[in-house]
Amino acid sequence: MPDLRLEVADAVATITLDRPDALNALTIALKEELLATLETVAGDRAVRAVVLTGAGRAFCAGQDLRERLQPDPTPLADELRLRYNPIVRTMRAIEKPIVGAINGVAAGAGASLVFACDLRIAAETASFVLAFGRIGLVPDTGATWLLPRLVGAARAAEIALIGDAVGAAAALEIGLVNRVVPAETLAEEAHALAARLADGSPRATALTKRALDRSWSASFDDQLELEAELQGEAGASADHAEGVAAFIEKRPPRFTGD
Repeated sequence: MPDLRLEVADAVATITLDRPDALNALTIALKEELLATLETVAGDRAVRAVVLTGAGRAFCAGQDLRERLQPDPTPLADELRLRYNPIVRTMRAIEKPIVGAINGVAAGAGASLVFACDLRIAAETASFVLAFGRIGLVPDTGATWLLPRLVGAARAAEIALIGDAVGAAAALEIGLVNRVVPAETLAEEAHALAARLADGSPRATALTKRALDRSWSASFDDQLELEAELQGEAGASADHAEGVAAFIEKRPPRFTGD
C-alpha cells in the first residue's frame, strides 16, 4: 500500500502523507515516495502550487522509531544525507509555492517539513514540537537553519532546546504559521490559498521564491543585483506582456508560465 497520496485539481497538487495509524511517521519507503512525488510535481507544468498535509489526526510525527529498531539500521548521519536532506532541499528548490496544511501534531522531522514550506496554514488543533533532546538527538532536516529565520534566534532556541510543544495560536503569534483555521475547514482553506497562488504568473512566482530564498544568505547589494537580474528575466516573459495587456483591457490575466 502506498504511504502517500497525490491529487491534482485546479493546478494544485495536494500531497498527503498517508500513514494515519502511525501518525504519518516517516519510514524509508515514505521518505523515498515523498521525494519522488516532489520531483514529479516540480516537472509538471500543469501544477502551479502544492499543498503538503497529513491524513488523520497528525501532520507527521517525524521518524518512525520502530523502524530504527530493526536490525542494521542506516547510520543516522547517512540517513539524513541520503533521504531527509534531499527532501527539504527539493522543497526549497522547487519553483512552485508549497502550502503546508498542518492538521495536527508536527514533530521532529515532521516539523522540519513544515518549516520548509513557503506558507503555513494550521488547524486550531495543530502543534509543533522539536523533542529531539528527549531521545538524545539534535534537531535536523534543516530545522536549525529554517526555524531561526522564521521566528528569530531566541524563540528558536527555546523551541529547540526545551522541546515544549507550540500550539497553533502561539505559532501564529510568533510567526511560525501564516493562518490558523478551524480543523474542519483546513483542507478547503489550504486548497483555496494554493489556488490563489496558482492563478498568478508561474514565472513571477518562481522568480520571487528564488529571490526570497537567496535573501537569507545574500548581502544587500548582492540582493539588489539579483532583483535586477530576475526582473530583467520576468520583464522579457510572455507572462509580463499578458499581465500588462490584461491590466489595460481590465480583464483577468491568462498566464502560461512562458
